[in-house]
Amino acid sequence: MSDFEKSDASLLYVQVSDYVREKIYSKEWGVDDRIPSEHELMAMLHLSRGTVQKGIRALVDEGLLVQQRGRGTFVTQPVMARPSSNSLLSFAESMSVQGIPYETHVVEKRVEPANKACSWNLGIARGVPYLFLARVRKVFGEPVMYIESHLNLSACPGLEECDFEHEGLFSAVERTSGKRVGKSEMIYSARTAGKKRGQWLRCDEHAPVLDLDQLVRLEDGTPFEWGSVWLPANRCVISSETERVGSGS
Repeated sequence: MSDFEKSDASLLYVQVSDYVREKIYSKEWGVDDRIPSEHELMAMLHLSRGTVQKGIRALVDEGLLVQQRGRGTFVTQPVMARPSSNSLLSFAESMSVQGIPYETHVVEKRVEPANKACSWNLGIARGVPYLFLARVRKVFGEPVMYIESHLNLSACPGLEECDFEHEGLFSAVERTSGKRVGKSEMIYSARTAGKKRGQWLRCDEHAPVLDLDQLVRLEDGTPFEWGSVWLPANRCVISSETERVGSGS
């Protein structure tokens, strides 16, 4: 059954793009996954082939999808990746270090069974319960980031009971797992906000945002968080400090 609902607020092909984009952004359809065919989408959404084709083409042009002749349409792999530095801070810890006052609002929190992509990234079996957590972080009343986390409850029992508006995620993870947070892997991508994230970030759905896809592990290598941090381009910048190792001519 499709969760697509037609609206009079925008063109139908734009609504197709919004629907598919949300499936990708929410990680229901993961990198390298083949999305439903045109005929399957036509049946799911009760729309004409031309409308579906136009909506998919917009996402191909946007860089979210790639079409392969004879195989189908696939979610693309972002092309820019950078490993994190040796000092791993959560965004909350980073803002605290800088003396920036912020508020955290939990907008979604639910336990649900792991799909294929979540199973693969968190190292748990399909169908095993995990915690989905979505938060908006505000500075001086303005939303500066929207954070979506898929969290490994097997590694952090009781995490679903935590009050994430008053306790940072890393602190809660270390407390419930009994282990320290270890390393993270990040992929940076330029995106458009999309309808849902645009609403939470109070920006136009076509506004540029930075998507930080991340996988964070405990000190023993167990993955505990797979998710994304969405930053509106007009409110956030990311800086880094690096040190050259060794010397050469």
